[in-house]
Amino acid sequence: MNKTPFGPQADQIYMQHALKQAARAYAKNEVPIGAIIVEPGGTVVARAHNQVESKKTQRAHAESLVIEKTNKKRKGWRLDGCWLYVTLEPCTMCIGLIRLSRLAGVVYAAESPLFGYRHDLDIMGGSRVYKRDFRIESGVCADEAAALMKRFFKKKREQSSE
Repeated sequence: MNKTPFGPQADQIYMQHALKQAARAYAKNEVPIGAIIVEPGGTVVARAHNQVESKKTQRAHAESLVIEKTNKKRKGWRLDGCWLYVTLEPCTMCIGLIRLSRLAGVVYAAESPLFGYRHDLDIMGGSRVYKRDFRIESGVCADEAAALMKRFFKKKREQSSE
């Protein structure tokens, strides 16, 4: 069952915007993760992609950057009613930032078995219980996002063996 207020077709379209951002990261030799934030009325308010390597900080995840851009555009840090679309399952740092930002929910494409927030919660014996007004939707365009990640890391492995 779709948990976003926009519906499954809109979720696909929004994730395509995030995938375009991931492709930008790929072209810049960054891990190809892209994110967008959608306001309650359905307007895409901000876009971002991973910039960890170029900014030389682990805080430059796509989710963090798109939240920062949205805060500036909306002139405030509370993002009530907004939804974040991201091509990879957020890490623990990002899911914390998402929750602190008061987003209504997050939609992610592919799962992250190494750094996804669910993995860290399992390790720490944490709870997956969130406030009822926060939703998580997964698997939207998952195959496309996973294929981009696989291509990126295959290219990295080939470059390192040369």
